Amino acid sequence: MFNSRNLLSGKRKYLFGLLLLSCICIIYAAFSSEDSDDFAFSRREILLRKIGHETLLQSGDRVSRVLPVKKIAKNEYQISFENELTFKPDSLVNTTQRLLAKEPYTSDYVVNVLNCGNSTVAYGYAISKNKQDDIVACRRRKQPVACYLINIKFKPTGMNTVKSGYLLGGLSFLAFIGFILLGSKSVKSQKFLPENQETDLFTLGSVLFDSKNRKLIIDEKTIDLTATESRVLLIFAMSPNEIIERSRLQKEIWEDEGVIVGRSLDMFISKLRKKLEFDQNVKIVVVRGKGYRLEVNA
Repeated sequence: MFNSRNLLSGKRKYLFGLLLLSCICIIYAAFSSEDSDDFAFSRREILLRKIGHETLLQSGDRVSRVLPVKKIAKNEYQISFENELTFKPDSLVNTTQRLLAKEPYTSDYVVNVLNCGNSTVAYGYAISKNKQDDIVACRRRKQPVACYLINIKFKPTGMNTVKSGYLLGGLSFLAFIGFILLGSKSVKSQKFLPENQETDLFTLGSVLFDSKNRKLIIDEKTIDLTATESRVLLIFAMSPNEIIERSRLQKEIWEDEGVIVGRSLDMFISKLRKKLEFDQNVKIVVVRGKGYRLEVNA
């Protein structure tokens, strides 16, 4: 009688397990991507320090230091120097192109050389993997000795795109699984109905149980049942004198509402006992360590 219901329950457990496994995989992929990003950023900072070092050498300075590279925004870095210097735009453009060509995720970037005092742009250019999109002006004008900062902003590509692809793909997959789960919930109102049952009336001793209208009829006396009381009693009425496990009652009555509370079940069992006490041949008994049984004596 309950094969279809058990099949549905097993399917939902399988889907829930699959959903949980997918979440774990996505989280793992995200953390793995972060580790890869950290390594790539460390490599990128080394290249940026090398750009600063060669800029000092081209300026004729073999003594002063390149200060630690700062990450001033996502994908944007700043190279600063210990002393004032001069630079040739041609040399700076060639140096950045040559060194950053070794980094697979830095094919598109913008360079701005700023004056330290007022942050105005002393010189700037843009490099793209498509050479026709390069923007480089005034290459041959040597800049005066001054305090400069070199800001380099990279176009977010490469690993960021891959990681976004992982996350978007994972979210799409989770949405698909969620849709299946929601679809399985749409039949919850049917899973409590007995198969091939043509009536909603159950005879329990001298008690007539009308599951559709949620009523107990005893000697022409009518007792109303709540929706939950009726659902609990329906499970018992479909399997009289059989042990119904406590976990099954909790799952079938409360799981779809998202909350399972043990004391709620005890409360409804107690209420049903009081409403069935008019017939001593019908009672719900506790089977210790297993669950409950609706005893119906002839």
